[in-house]
Amino acid sequence: MADEALFTRHDVVFSSSDSTCAAWLYLPAGVSSPPVVVLGHGLGATREMRLDAFAEQFASAGIAALAFTYRHFGDSGGQPRQLLSIKRQLADWDAAIAYVKARPEVDGSRVAVWGSSFGGGHAITVASRHPELAAAVSQCPFTDGLASALALGPVASLRLTPVVARDLVAKVRGWDPVLVPLAGVPGALAFMNAPDALPGYQALIPPGGTFTNGAAAREIPRLATYRPGRAAKNVTMPILFCVSNTDSVTPPAQTLRYARTAPQGEIKTYAAGHFEFYLGDTFEQLVTDQLEFLVRHLQPAPARSTTRRAARQRSVKGKKVGSDAPVLPS
Repeated sequence: MADEALFTRHDVVFSSSDSTCAAWLYLPAGVSSPPVVVLGHGLGATREMRLDAFAEQFASAGIAALAFTYRHFGDSGGQPRQLLSIKRQLADWDAAIAYVKARPEVDGSRVAVWGSSFGGGHAITVASRHPELAAAVSQCPFTDGLASALALGPVASLRLTPVVARDLVAKVRGWDPVLVPLAGVPGALAFMNAPDALPGYQALIPPGGTFTNGAAAREIPRLATYRPGRAAKNVTMPILFCVSNTDSVTPPAQTLRYARTAPQGEIKTYAAGHFEFYLGDTFEQLVTDQLEFLVRHLQPAPARSTTRRAARQRSVKGKKVGSDAPVLPS
């Protein structure tokens, strides 16, 4: 864990459309009116799954952070549960940005967005729609639904069709959604079934934590047509793309093609898999690179302590992919 003397963490809730999003607001100690970065996670993931690790490091460097969970997941509001709606999640990002701009403790004129995986794709879309933002970070981003569907495999994609049909019937009749696992073993019916997908999700669950491994099947066709990478050319502020060279979920070749179209884009590549970005040495390198970028563009005042490096080293301790992580409940 990071040195908690460097920041305070507050449990907060903000309104989004018809419901609420639960979040953590991190405020750096001894810093008046700091800039702020908004953090959103990936496919069906919640803020407890290592968003706190990144937010702690940003706060320790003098940058406030808001890490939130999308509606319909975790302890956020929204019915039905486990609904993975692109439109609603983008609305949650808009609501989160509006929320931090209204907080008197932070500088609403210096706001950045940070997204990972599916949230990394959202960060591109959101940045293209909010030219007033100071910066954006897109980590191992989902940039092209068609490319990700092809990575899943055509046979696996076809097997999802009858499940989607059943869930659409459930939607019409007002029944509970028909869920598809977010992560499964290779060959399994799931949103992601790469070899590192299931152990990757398991490694992100905190000790004693729980996670529902499933999302409503009805949104699968929309995922295949969601191509947030196309919005990169419309992102006018500096944006940092952190790309896995061996990404099994979001093919890096397509991501890099999109990233190069951003007028002020910066690209960092890493010899690590999609789920290795959250732990260990890769996390350490990512935080170093992202902090250099965010400090350069957000211009935070120095934090109260000079022990940020030691704090960062402590926070990288965690279970490696494939370790004794808890099993995801279905």
